[in-house]
Amino acid sequence: MFSIPQFMLIGPLGWSELLIILVIILIFFGPRRLPEVAEAIGKSLRKFKKASRDVQDEIKAETKEIMEDDNGKEG
Repeated sequence: MFSIPQFMLIGPLGWSELLIILVIILIFFGPRRLPEVAEAIGKSLRKFKKASRDVQDEIKAETKEIMEDDNGKEG
């Protein structure tokens, strides 16, 4: 059976871990560019969610079409 290596498991993040990540981001990007980075991440997430919804809708439509075709052939 396939098992996931221990180093790949990520547990829940607590406040201390989030604070450390935020400090690292501030050091890396600087306080002036942080709003730009946050805005870019937000836009990317919105695009990703929209694309995911579009794919799901397309799959549902195709599945519905196939089911309707199958029901029509049986009758």
